Amino acid sequence: MTNDQNSDVTIAFLGVGQMGTPMAARLIGAGFTVRVWNRSKTRLAELVQLSGIEALTPALAATDADVVITMLPDGAAIENVIEGDDGAFATLASGAVWLQMGTIGIEWTERFRKSSSDRGVLFVDAPVSGSVVPASQGQLIILASGPTESLFLAERVFRVLGRRTFWLGEAGAGNRAKLVLNNWLVDLVELTAETLHVSAALGLDPRAVIEILADAPIGSPYAVAKARNMLDGDFTPNFALKHAFKDAALALDAARSVDVDLVLTESLMATWQRAVADGAGDDDLSVVYRYVDA
Repeated sequence: MTNDQNSDVTIAFLGVGQMGTPMAARLIGAGFTVRVWNRSKTRLAELVQLSGIEALTPALAATDADVVITMLPDGAAIENVIEGDDGAFATLASGAVWLQMGTIGIEWTERFRKSSSDRGVLFVDAPVSGSVVPASQGQLIILASGPTESLFLAERVFRVLGRRTFWLGEAGAGNRAKLVLNNWLVDLVELTAETLHVSAALGLDPRAVIEILADAPIGSPYAVAKARNMLDGDFTPNFALKHAFKDAALALDAARSVDVDLVLTESLMATWQRAVADGAGDDDLSVVYRYVDA
């Protein structure tokens, strides 16, 4: 679909932080009419230069919008932006599509699904797997769930943002899947940090161990990349520790709701919380290397 054909769709993009900015930029580049809103105005200038339209409030962004996208850190922030004073629900028309693309957990997702239904808004729960670089390249994996009536518009957006979309059923399945994936991710990062520490303690060169893992079937490209960052002391944020810690807590809540124990995740929480409290929350989650066995 050409850029000119996309201009008939107006998108209100609410939350242009580290992930939202490259996602909104791609939609603007694909020819959609994109209104952008963010509590902090620092990121809006670059999007306006790309032909994004700055909106002073979420309600103004959502006026006559076909699609609303939220990319915000948690349910409370979304509630304020959608349902609060000057929130998007004040102007969003019945039949519009809301693509909720953040990781917010089961309870908030169900709450927004219900409030959207009450207003005739088509709620699509569609968190993404991927960090800043995939977001910039349109290579995210999208974990979508929601009503079939939303598919036409949702897919037009997802084709620009992601390399693959998994439709998982009714709204809510997307966030459940994302919690499963992020639980895997945090456990893998903790395992990587511990592996480096025990390698050094045993008198091995941690870099040599990582090179072995890079060439072994048991290795993981993601873990190997994170290990190299850990050893280089490069904690430039792709996935901030504070967000990873939040997602780990949501995964634990979800598991407890179905009487499942996540023993590995439980074991890392105290260390990761200490790292956040120590001021490392805005660094990449690989910064936990500095706190493991410390």
